[in-house]
Amino acid sequence: MHEKEKDLIGAFLRGEVDRRGMLKGLSALGIAAGTAGTLFNMMSSQALAADFDWKKHSGKKLKLLLNKHPYADAMIANLQAFKDLTGIEISYDVFPEDVYFDKVTAALSSGSSEYDAFMTGAYMTWTYGPAGWITDLKEWISDPTKTNPKYDWDDFLPGVKNSCAWNGQPGGALGSQDAKQWCIPWGFEQNNLSYNKAMFEKVGVGVPKNIDEMVETAAKLTKDVGGGVYGIGVRGSRSWATIHPGFLSGYANFGQKDLNVSADGKLSAAMNTAGSKAFHTKWVQMIQESGPKDWSTYTWYQVGTDLGAGASAMIYDADILGYFMNGGDNKMKGQLAYAAFAANPEEKAATPNIWIWSLAMSNFSKDKDATWYFMQWASGLEHAIFGATKMDFVNPVRQSVWKDEIFTERLNKSYPGYVEMFNSSAPGASIKFTPQPLFFDVTTEWAATLQKMVAKEVPVDEGLDQLAQSINGQLKEAGLG
Repeated sequence: MHEKEKDLIGAFLRGEVDRRGMLKGLSALGIAAGTAGTLFNMMSSQALAADFDWKKHSGKKLKLLLNKHPYADAMIANLQAFKDLTGIEISYDVFPEDVYFDKVTAALSSGSSEYDAFMTGAYMTWTYGPAGWITDLKEWISDPTKTNPKYDWDDFLPGVKNSCAWNGQPGGALGSQDAKQWCIPWGFEQNNLSYNKAMFEKVGVGVPKNIDEMVETAAKLTKDVGGGVYGIGVRGSRSWATIHPGFLSGYANFGQKDLNVSADGKLSAAMNTAGSKAFHTKWVQMIQESGPKDWSTYTWYQVGTDLGAGASAMIYDADILGYFMNGGDNKMKGQLAYAAFAANPEEKAATPNIWIWSLAMSNFSKDKDATWYFMQWASGLEHAIFGATKMDFVNPVRQSVWKDEIFTERLNKSYPGYVEMFNSSAPGASIKFTPQPLFFDVTTEWAATLQKMVAKEVPVDEGLDQLAQSINGQLKEAGLG
């Protein structure tokens, strides 16, 4: 490498020029894009190694447990960079999501030391943490001998980072001063609108701005698009996963909660308030009028597939689900757009509930220090930039990635409205559930009650009163209420 190229890349690493300026400069020097990337990766590794002993655990071996996901794909594609930087060998097992969490539970509950780190949702740590299966990562994050000085913990989006920290007290606020950092956020999903531009234009409707407009717009789309297309896709299976995406995002935007926490820390059901009943009534109406015929079977997969195939006009679900449906070999590739959604007409911005794919350290790992080297690399800025610009690593959890022009221009080119949607809703994005050990029981019963309401087996008011009574009984039996 010549001095001019080294100086230009060095200026970028010192923050003196942006990434666009660096790439343009290298191009002017006759450096092809692929060669520029190789040079940049080499110098980035050198810069990382300058202030921190990345080779401290060279020769060691770690094993990961991974869910089959684009985030895992991006990491696997970049593993050689980690091996070159640290000398640590990585092996891994990858399982599809329908069996993945069972694999995690089996490994952790048995005390197996086979896996050192694994992918997890933040909700799952509400079980894993108190059970003693995973490690509080604050010790590693705050130790300068174990964490490289360029890791920049403050670069993580606050609402996302705090949603991965809990003090273990049922009802305790996420991100509190005494919270334990059970996992490191890796990538996350905000729940907003993904919609078919052509279908909206054909029917002559605009993007709905609140829940009333959503109900009306979805009904008109169902009536007028034709071809058996229905207006809106949302999840409906008897699972916690039906409650957490669009449903809870809209519900929380009205200031509604899943549980109340009293002054003495006791929990009680909060979903039978007047405000909750009003929201449920509109949600149920929307599904009955404009949802898929077999809504009660719908998971992430069916919601996304229908949008990508042109069977639905819009979805209120994970933004990255809409992202994936706008690419690949989907029939509607290039025809989708995105918008933030605030269900409450009195709120100026969306406040989406989020799902966070995170990295956690097994408490049974035989080498936690080496495992932390992997975790900080995998959640570091350099890998995040690689995943965001070279792979489908959306949504990044680092603020600096969202300021990268190459990344945002890539989104603006093929995913219209995505960046604006993200920027509008990110400040209010966080986990809206109350952390507590009966989370999966409460949300699964909540989904079952929604199914009964949509099927007209029980009126909304009566169904929510019954749900609250049942949940209060479970909370008391568990010593939480």
